[in-house]
Amino acid sequence: GLGLDAVEVDRFRGVLARTPGVATRVFTEAERAYGAQAGDAAPRLAARFAAKEAAMKALGVGIGAFGWHDVEVVRAESGAPSLRVSGRAAALADAQGVTGWRVSLTHTDAAAEAIVITV
Repeated sequence: GLGLDAVEVDRFRGVLARTPGVATRVFTEAERAYGAQAGDAAPRLAARFAAKEAAMKALGVGIGAFGWHDVEVVRAESGAPSLRVSGRAAALADAQGVTGWRVSLTHTDAAAEAIVITV
């Protein structure tokens, strides 16, 4: 499967400001901590949100098929991102024969994007 998602950073920043509970509902503690390391967490979190949506698309499902915490963006020592899946996301992946994930993230001050490929 292949999934691609893009997020407008300013719009996402506004969502986080208006509804602070969104960060806890959507991101794991480690993802929130990584975002907080930057002066402005919005671009990093927007990229991770895009990765979660791209993972849904790669599995051929939509929002609600699994919990937001079922897909976590983690970083290797090199800084390369990867996905850690659990719960319903892992069950869906297993049912489709997914044995691994490839993920690429990018962001600017204006936009964040993610591509996810299942292998």
